[in-house]
Amino acid sequence: MPMLEQLRFDNTYARLPAGFGVALRPTPFPDAHLVSASPSALRLLDLEPSEAARPEFVQAFGGARPLPGMEPFAMVYAGHQFGVYVPRLGDGRALLLGEVLNSAGERWDVQLKGSGPTPYSRMGDGRAVLRSAIREYLCSEAMHGLGIPTTRALCVLGGGEPVYREEVETGAMLVRLSPSHVRFGTFEYFHYSEQHAHVKALADYVLGRHFPHLVDAPEKYARFYAEVVERTARLIAQWQAVGFAHGVMNTDNMSILGLTLDYGPFGFLDDFDPGFVCNHSDERGRYAFDQQPRIAMWNLACLGEALLTLLSEDEARAALGTFQPTFATHFLARLREKLGLRETREEDRNLIESLFARMAQAPVDYTRFFRALGRFDSSPEARNEALRDHFVDREGFDTWAADYRRRLAAEGSQDAERRARMDRVNPKYVLRNYLAQTAIERAQAGDFREVNRLRALLEDPFSEHPEHNASAEPPPTWGRHLVVSCSS
Repeated sequence: MPMLEQLRFDNTYARLPAGFGVALRPTPFPDAHLVSASPSALRLLDLEPSEAARPEFVQAFGGARPLPGMEPFAMVYAGHQFGVYVPRLGDGRALLLGEVLNSAGERWDVQLKGSGPTPYSRMGDGRAVLRSAIREYLCSEAMHGLGIPTTRALCVLGGGEPVYREEVETGAMLVRLSPSHVRFGTFEYFHYSEQHAHVKALADYVLGRHFPHLVDAPEKYARFYAEVVERTARLIAQWQAVGFAHGVMNTDNMSILGLTLDYGPFGFLDDFDPGFVCNHSDERGRYAFDQQPRIAMWNLACLGEALLTLLSEDEARAALGTFQPTFATHFLARLREKLGLRETREEDRNLIESLFARMAQAPVDYTRFFRALGRFDSSPEARNEALRDHFVDREGFDTWAADYRRRLAAEGSQDAERRARMDRVNPKYVLRNYLAQTAIERAQAGDFREVNRLRALLEDPFSEHPEHNASAEPPPTWGRHLVVSCSS
């Protein structure tokens, strides 16, 4: 593998026509230091983990000593924020350093968040704080461990510079990797400012980079939009199945590639609450857990409107119309896997809805229950006491368990084989907010070991790891129903 100095950067986005953003240098911390680096993300750039320990690593990715080919660039975009269109947002605290082509032929955008003010900072300081950088770092790598499409987090860099939010906090930077940082809101910016030639230039750029099979296809823009609809539907199905709430699904936080993008006030379900709101700024519950499929479709409609100079309304409506059936198909498929079902049957929807109703009534810890369900004993005489104990209405669970037992028998399910399959899709560990908060508090005191422990654990969330059993426990009293804000 090459050393850091052998990396060669390019920045094809920065060479799009004028108006796509601005080139400027980052503002490094004078005393930047490494908080944590992800070995698996480093390997995406063909770097050995040991490279992160070098002072030159912090200097390069912290903006103090750019590597050859880096062309820092702040991207402009717009977006619907909580349903209201904001005509210009952009990278107010981030810079696209460039792209690295790795040995596998993959091209990775490298973005520095917390790099100082840009023309899009809207009077902000352009900094990130340690708590938000750690949350995104851990959740990016945790979502990758769960097999959910996501941006990646290369590292967190700390700095002694104070940052002012609701209170004085520790400043930090996050280095993020993604095949692309283009958002729904990037298209909206050019559409609503009537820069239609730029809408086409952006679409052609995205197709050339990420949808090469469509470049010479008939109706390529309509097919492009249809693929974005499908990717987004699949992504939201995965979110819902694992119990993940994004918290701020503005159109500027929606990836054109169907990746999980911009981790702010996210949360994984503890108790199963369909109306869970993880963002205390979301007073009306627009981005509640059970609203995510509806909001994703609304956001896709906004994207479709932004593409209307490239495709017809009929084409846009037809593509958007595939969202709900695609989401439903993939969500039900995910839930069948979580229940250990191999076959598709009409009664499965009722079985799932009945279970969710009972889980919400109790309420039942989402992750712990599905992990425990793999231990379900399907023999007629079994009482499954450990599973009954998850519910207040134990007789209600018995009724559901009888239906589940019959469903398993109908496809000849074998308990040992089913458990092995269920353990591969029902994680034992997720990034509960209280775990992230504990790691943040220790890091703020200068101890980064918990950040590193959680990152390593969450890269492999389906294995038992008995030495980390405490991290699979329900949250303590202080950590129940934690909500966070959009502030960074």
